[in-house]
Amino acid sequence: MIDELRRIYNESYQAEKYRELLDLLELRCCTRVEFRVAETPVFLPKSMLDSMAAAGAALTQRLLAWPEYLAGAQESIPANFRVAGKSDHPHFLTADFALVHGANGTLKPRLVEIQAFPSVYGYQSVLNEAYTDVFGIPKSLGSYLGGLDRDEFWAMVRRTVLGTHAPENVVLIEVDPLHQKTLPDFLVTARELGIRVVDIAHLVAIENKLHYQNDFGAMVPIHRIYNRAIADEMIARGIKLPFDLTAEWDVEWAGHPNWYFLISKYALPWLSLPSLGEGKQQAMWEATRSVVPPAAFLGDFLRGEGFDQLRSAGVDLPDGDTAETVYEDLLLKPLFSFAGKGIQFAPTRGELEAIPENERGNYLLQQRMSFVPTIQTPHGLTQAEIRILYLWPDGGELTPVISLVRLGRGKMMGVDHNRNQEWVGSSAAFWQ
Repeated sequence: MIDELRRIYNESYQAEKYRELLDLLELRCCTRVEFRVAETPVFLPKSMLDSMAAAGAALTQRLLAWPEYLAGAQESIPANFRVAGKSDHPHFLTADFALVHGANGTLKPRLVEIQAFPSVYGYQSVLNEAYTDVFGIPKSLGSYLGGLDRDEFWAMVRRTVLGTHAPENVVLIEVDPLHQKTLPDFLVTARELGIRVVDIAHLVAIENKLHYQNDFGAMVPIHRIYNRAIADEMIARGIKLPFDLTAEWDVEWAGHPNWYFLISKYALPWLSLPSLGEGKQQAMWEATRSVVPPAAFLGDFLRGEGFDQLRSAGVDLPDGDTAETVYEDLLLKPLFSFAGKGIQFAPTRGELEAIPENERGNYLLQQRMSFVPTIQTPHGLTQAEIRILYLWPDGGELTPVISLVRLGRGKMMGVDHNRNQEWVGSSAAFWQ
């Protein structure tokens, strides 16, 4: 979106350089990157990234200071995933933003979703550096946020993941990690921090401690867990853990599992509420809330109050309640799915009512956003979804550290939804 930088990049682009980029990523990640990597990064004004980072942080702080919200979110956690020893704050946070047209035609960020769960911090650092090395991105352009450089970024990752513990006693856990598409990130992180990547189903419980088996067959006690295991994947796969996840284990969590539920899509209907205070507090809230698209829980929508709330917020909703009524301006989203799984565009009334009443609390309806295509490519204008990645180490502050970008030209922005296209996929943002 910085026109001169885009023009220079496009004019100098060479296909063989893209193949060089993929080879370099495989070399530096020590494995093949299985999802699609875009042929180009994006070039943004730093003010745009800073405004997104500030909005995501402000929304998070509002949720953490909202007892009624936290009580409701706590109840949304499945009983067998309510883990003991929750930290006072999340260690990791991501906030995804679309770029849409504002009232005066200018671009403005709009929140897609917010999630207190780790993202691909390590892989993204490698990708940014690979773009720079292969395509000669000017050194004057930045890619890290929060005033950090590369060394400071990795120092904060290390502090957040390890806490006060030796790398030998810290593990990154995931479901079947060697077969996850995020394996490049796991391997980069393990190399930089000196920790082990372990399948969550291979942890060993001895008394009140969890252990992993090292290369010599010895059981090594785990003092801190960098959690990358997603609850909905464990549920979908029917994973049977060899230990009780809800028991009080003598272990610290870097990214406590409960935060996956406590700050998630569950927050979107709450964040779109119209009034939360008085005076200065209300004014500050209104300024931040303007980035949040209207949303309502499915049950509230079908009962009527959610429908009225969305319509009063400007969502275009048709009259009538027949099964054939189509809500073109809405998305149906499962609350705790990952990577865009289960999202339905333009649901009908009949499809909504077909969801059993006891499951409606697991869904929300959100105003569909029209991403503005802003990235000029040889295949036409492409749209970008921008994710701000934050770290919050023990004893530290919530800090934006890096961004990632997903480029696409379809309804869905995830890299899995843009397979058979070019100049789309996983990308990076450089700021001026």
